[in-house]
Amino acid sequence: MTPLGRELADLIRADGPLSVARFMALCLGHPRHGYYLTRDPLGRAGDFVTAPEISQMFGELIGLWCADAWNRMGAPERVALVELGPGRGTLMADALRALKVVPALRATLAVHLVETSPALMARQRAALEAAGVPAGVPVFWHARLADAPDGPSLIVANEFLDALPVTQLVRGRDGWHERQVGLDSDGRLAFGLSPARLPDSLVPAALRTAPPGSLVEVSPERAAAVREIARRLVAHGGAALIVDYGHTQSGLGDTLQAVKGHAFADPLAEPGEADLTSHVDFAALAAAARAEGAAVHGPVTQGAFLAALGIDVRAARLKAAAPDQAADIDAALHRLTAPDAMGNLFKVLAIADPKLGPLAGFAG
Repeated sequence: MTPLGRELADLIRADGPLSVARFMALCLGHPRHGYYLTRDPLGRAGDFVTAPEISQMFGELIGLWCADAWNRMGAPERVALVELGPGRGTLMADALRALKVVPALRATLAVHLVETSPALMARQRAALEAAGVPAGVPVFWHARLADAPDGPSLIVANEFLDALPVTQLVRGRDGWHERQVGLDSDGRLAFGLSPARLPDSLVPAALRTAPPGSLVEVSPERAAAVREIARRLVAHGGAALIVDYGHTQSGLGDTLQAVKGHAFADPLAEPGEADLTSHVDFAALAAAARAEGAAVHGPVTQGAFLAALGIDVRAARLKAAAPDQAADIDAALHRLTAPDAMGNLFKVLAIADPKLGPLAGFAG
């Protein structure tokens, strides 16, 4: 058992089973043994690869989307470019390089990176330095979005929400019960159910009469994050782009997953040593944003979004500039946009100040 696993077992013996949400939060964010606080999980030597690491095209197009949104905002004199969970800083570095074609925006923006991992903060600094962040573009790090200054904002969250804790509810014959992490007879971590019946109101209305044995995932933490983003944009102006894997409508099923060494793993096997995520419910995110008065655009598939922004044209130009890399560029394009790769699994949702009107990449 991992060091965190032993600590969790002791906690369960002392206080009883953990909710799946608390288990997930401790595995990822424990101050000593948390997965994200102790390593750089990205790349071939890590456990997974995100879209910005696959190709520069992804971050470049996100940067140009931000430029278009800034114009629709009326080109404010000061704007915060905020990224939640910026990984290695690759997306931000590529976005800032693309914004060379919009010097007026680069002259007005300040970069704010919301990050809690010291290891990743170091990688982000290195990436921005290597990209030659232009003089006059200040860069700040914050532990929370709330620490970023008020004012017009352009917010990007790529594969951020999927790592926020999720609560799992299972329908028994007498109603809904919370799924928990406890200990089996051998002292190993194991899933179980709380005997306490929960209010049906915790479950999306369309799913409350699901048959016994059905499992529903809800995430108050994700909803709270989106509400905070929406309130900021409604109060101060701007737009946010959320990219993640998940489903467009609330549904049934267990999507909690662990990834280690680019392969799926048992979520309970190595706490603190594997990434834990679950699929994002985009319908719930949209409802949370609308409840705060924000406009919602999408969700659309990542493939459709990138196609609308011109990724095919960008790929063609990259191949023309570097013919010897054409095969790699085509492979990256396929991985980002194809239905059998990331193109359909990943969705894109925009949240915005209602005064902005239509946004690039979202049909209609």
